[in-house]
Amino acid sequence: MSPAQFSTAVLDWYDSHGRKDLPWQQGITPYRVWVSEIMLQQTQVSTVLGYFDRFMAALPTVNDLATAPEDEVLHLWTGLGYYTRARNLQKTAQIVMREHAGEFPRDVDQLTELPGIGRSTAGAIASLSMGLRAPILDGNVKRVLARYVAQEGYPGEPKVAKQLWDVAERFTPQARVNHYTQAMMDLGATLCTRSKPSCLLCPLKSGCQAHLLGLEIRYPIPKPRKTLPQRRTLMPILANHQGEVLLYRRPSSGLWGGLWSLPELDNLQSLDDLASRHGLQLGTRQMQAELTHTFSHFQLAIEPWLIQVDAAPTAVAEADWLWYNLATPPRLGLAAPVKKLLKRAADALAANTGETP
Repeated sequence: MSPAQFSTAVLDWYDSHGRKDLPWQQGITPYRVWVSEIMLQQTQVSTVLGYFDRFMAALPTVNDLATAPEDEVLHLWTGLGYYTRARNLQKTAQIVMREHAGEFPRDVDQLTELPGIGRSTAGAIASLSMGLRAPILDGNVKRVLARYVAQEGYPGEPKVAKQLWDVAERFTPQARVNHYTQAMMDLGATLCTRSKPSCLLCPLKSGCQAHLLGLEIRYPIPKPRKTLPQRRTLMPILANHQGEVLLYRRPSSGLWGGLWSLPELDNLQSLDDLASRHGLQLGTRQMQAELTHTFSHFQLAIEPWLIQVDAAPTAVAEADWLWYNLATPPRLGLAAPVKKLLKRAADALAANTGETP
């Protein structure tokens, strides 16, 4: 297919089969498109739907996001993972308000200068919300194009990525670029899926090299596998008699930056120092089921202990520590495994007292 034939086939398919009822496709603005694109990184549409609606209800404008408390932003993001995305989201909103009078730049290069916005996300914002001609290469589009040209090499390698960007540039049309961009993402999400592509329904099948070779599953070439290293930590769930658990805010940079978490210890022997620091009298200890959380570059094995404590009236005066009420939780950003452990703790405490959680 020529580039014109390629884009025509894609747009004809979009007119008949493309998705047009997603929340961020309604009342389109650069802000709404940008938030959805950041949420959709590493995350499926089905997961993002509820998060997007809640986020927009709480923070409907870029100014609302720029001026919101960080805890509120992280709370709205809790469970989506990759929390650097949420922190960069707020940084970008603040820059847009401060340096661009509340309007997103109508230029891909300027958009990529904003925190958390790469070339593909910038292209999506520019094409979907501004109608500017800008290619994209998110995971779905990358899969479609890698199969179409039978691209050799892992797309994460700079040389291979450049070749795919050249392909994306060549096929992106001048007209209806917003519909073309959405259609390419839809093709990858609904037909050209990772494991069971629906090639017979694809508008590009007559020119797709992977399909013609019968090697659809071979492309895109996967990243060479590495065994993830495992780290271990002990997390004490220190619960007082009011049904509150001791949490601390993690540093703004690094793992779970800015989120509230359970304390982390190397072993139970370190518990006495923590108790002494916060004026706690340690009571009964109950080991909980181990929880393993997988990050992109390692696995974290968490050994949780539910520990009843008596707290002095003046305990936890430090700014980055608080008592988290399990029955009426405050709106804080929590790491996903911590949220899961707190739910387990609430169930265990209720079982201990015979109450309904």
